[in-house]
Amino acid sequence: MSIVSKKFSASLYSMLVLLLLCLVTAFSSGCGSKASLDPAKPVTLTIWHVYGNQTNSPFNDTIEKFNASEGKAKGVIVKVASVSSSNVIDKALFASAKQDPGAVPLPDLFTAYPRVIPAMHDKLLHWDKYLDKEDLAVYQPEFLAEGYQDKELLMLPVAKSTELLFVNQTYFDRFAAATGASTEDFADYDKLFELCRKYYTWTGGKNMCQLDDFYNYYLTSMASLGDPLIKDGKPDLASPNFKRIFRAAAEPAIAGGLGIEKGYAADAWKTADLISNVGSTAAILYMRDYVTNPDNTRETIVTNYYPCPVFSGGKVTLLQRGVGLLAIKSTDERKNLGAVVFAKWLAQENSNLNFAMQAGYLPTNKEALPKLLNNPQDVHNFNYRKLYTCLQQVYKKGTWLHLPHKAAKIQQNLEYGSKNILRAAHQQYLQEIAGGANPQQTLDKLVEESYQKLLNYKQ
Repeated sequence: MSIVSKKFSASLYSMLVLLLLCLVTAFSSGCGSKASLDPAKPVTLTIWHVYGNQTNSPFNDTIEKFNASEGKAKGVIVKVASVSSSNVIDKALFASAKQDPGAVPLPDLFTAYPRVIPAMHDKLLHWDKYLDKEDLAVYQPEFLAEGYQDKELLMLPVAKSTELLFVNQTYFDRFAAATGASTEDFADYDKLFELCRKYYTWTGGKNMCQLDDFYNYYLTSMASLGDPLIKDGKPDLASPNFKRIFRAAAEPAIAGGLGIEKGYAADAWKTADLISNVGSTAAILYMRDYVTNPDNTRETIVTNYYPCPVFSGGKVTLLQRGVGLLAIKSTDERKNLGAVVFAKWLAQENSNLNFAMQAGYLPTNKEALPKLLNNPQDVHNFNYRKLYTCLQQVYKKGTWLHLPHKAAKIQQNLEYGSKNILRAAHQQYLQEIAGGANPQQTLDKLVEESYQKLLNYKQ
């Protein structure tokens, strides 16, 4: 073989090796890809999100600002295709991913909780393959950590909420004036639950409070006492601390005073059938400054916000709630690049702070978060200002906690199981007391029976 032929063969061999390497790594590194964004030929990305509704959404406003600024300059247009609840989005995502009959195409971007990741994993964009350390350094570390699963960054934090105690102060003040009840008792769960039972008696059968999420109540209370709820992938329901936490809530739920109806407290709040609830700060988007009476007249109320109660001996624990931003990995690299441009802009201090303040959420940018909570007086919306002032009290001394990964089934069983079991126990309690049974003995019996049923609850 001639020297020229040998050189040609070596060159061809090298080209083939390079081509194979590029094919193998194309999806992860974009080897050989010359895809780029062009303002003259913008790429359009669809998004499903949960913030507000189609006609009144602070996130829609934020997206419009992006499209008119960074998006226009870089060649990226984000188009809102759906604004709905997280549960509705979850179902639509799973249906689309499985290509169920009638399912709509997957969006390019969407907001969801980490619980969707296992089912969607192979379709998701890995943000850490496009964002470097400097890009990721802008986030509050605890918020960013939630988006990692198996060391892959699949979700970016957008805005966070936490949990507080919401109180219809107008109605509570009437109760306090008649009974001597004090807002100081809001700081301790045991004392709050005692108030619930007193209120139930005082009103002749109305509940005072509701835990919007029993699972979150268990999770944060256990963590507050230094005892994690999930151990080795299973809930530690045999823990003495869990028994304490369960019994504390079960007593007013069974005897009366703590609401255990399906869903959140929002509907009962509107008619003052509840006057307080432990729930997400995101609920402020839907809070009204009045209640509707049975005769359809309206009564103006004052709503106040208090830090979440803790059990005696517990430490302040702030549950970080809120969906994150996920992207569907596209074969069109321009879409992947466009998703990154949008995510980076959304994480900037001003962009993130403005959206969070408009929506009543907490920013996830590590500079914007303390800037907001150290200066709540700068917030124009009166109710939001009160909310952030309350959060200021716990921000510096609280520890952030996110929902455990891959525990969606545990969460579902504890949430639905607790409410279903306690609702049935409440009805049984009323029947037995009406039949002449001893109230305290009946309550003790039903609390223990309810605990045993929860240990073995299967939905």
